[in-house]
Amino acid sequence: MRARLLALSPEGIEELDFEESVELAAYVPDNVVEELLRAFPSAVAQPLGEGWEDAWRAFHRPVEVGGLWVGPPWEEAPESARAVVIDPGRAFGTGGHPTTRLALELLAARPERGSLLDVGCGSGVLAIAGARLGFAPVRAVDIDPVAVETTIANAALNGVELEAFVADAARDLLPEASVATVNVLLRPVEKILQRLDASVAVTSGYLDRERPAHPGWVHESHIEADGWAADTFSRGSAPNRLPPATV
Repeated sequence: MRARLLALSPEGIEELDFEESVELAAYVPDNVVEELLRAFPSAVAQPLGEGWEDAWRAFHRPVEVGGLWVGPPWEEAPESARAVVIDPGRAFGTGGHPTTRLALELLAARPERGSLLDVGCGSGVLAIAGARLGFAPVRAVDIDPVAVETTIANAALNGVELEAFVADAARDLLPEASVATVNVLLRPVEKILQRLDASVAVTSGYLDRERPAHPGWVHESHIEADGWAADTFSRGSAPNRLPPATV
């Protein structure tokens, strides 16, 4: 749905999180409204107020988590901070969402600093933060080409090295890594866990009352914030790769 909406609103969309759902908002000129309503019959069109062009920036505020300052380029990081500067680009956040903060907290708490794979990288927050924390090499994948482009641009903005490429984590072969981060919805988390070639997985993107099924993994830790949750799973050795999951 996001990809389809972005095709009609290439300048970007806004995500509003509610307890049971996510609402997507697109800011389009009048001549696109009719086309958008045909594509999304349940959508509602509303006129925009004065100053809407810059109002969205108020939703992207910096956060400090795991010893890192994470925020957008229009905010100034403290001089002593280990900064992760994230331009949200089109349809991606800057790290302030509870699921991202939780995943960052668990990632920063890992004692090892080996290789890192960020699955569903979005704007690249977790991958770039991992590089700042000393993980190497860092790889990031996303099914959306725009997300990969945004991650690459943000890595350059932060002066960190990583490899990012387009991949369907439910079907494509994923790179081996010491630690993998998976900040997506519950069902995709469960499918991706089956396919990871990693010793540790940090997962998030689901509600605090939800628990991912995790055959083959040992549950290590669980944390919550603002109605969302994140978990750490481990296993003693890297597993054999499993065949592509069915969807």
